[in-house]
Amino acid sequence: SVAYAQIDALADCLKKLEHQFGEVQFETLDIPFSSEPRHREEMGHDLTRRFFSFDKMVPRDRLSDLKRICRKVEAGFADQVDDFLFRTVNIDPGIMTPDNVIMASSQGHHYRVYLTAGVFAQIELIWSRGRFVRLPWTNPDFTHAEAVDFFERVRDTFDLVKEGVLG
Repeated sequence: SVAYAQIDALADCLKKLEHQFGEVQFETLDIPFSSEPRHREEMGHDLTRRFFSFDKMVPRDRLSDLKRICRKVEAGFADQVDDFLFRTVNIDPGIMTPDNVIMASSQGHHYRVYLTAGVFAQIELIWSRGRFVRLPWTNPDFTHAEAVDFFERVRDTFDLVKEGVLG
């Protein structure tokens, strides 16, 4: 997930992400970013979000590593004033399994599990009865029709019979 205010920042950021994770497999159109006040103060008011999937598969236990990589990419496109970074992109990596969508965050909450090195994991969506289902804390951006279509397209690429999930 990449939130941004300027399309140029997204394009530059995406080049770095593709270098790390391979070519973009799927992406969404622009989704209005339901930002918190801290994001608006740092990045501006008219933020947009896009979701991307990349062709390199990543093991589940690498989620905290992904977040650390994304923090470095964010910092490369940020303006530093004293000890504060004003980001032009906000990158939240995630991992999708046949059963759920799990996102990494630097912020702790009662519904997030601490992994390591200041990284928390949050299940945003679960797969139930043939569709993605939100949880009480799911960010509204993840339930936008464009996002749900994206997650379903990505999930459709999984070899579920081979993995023993189906059949």
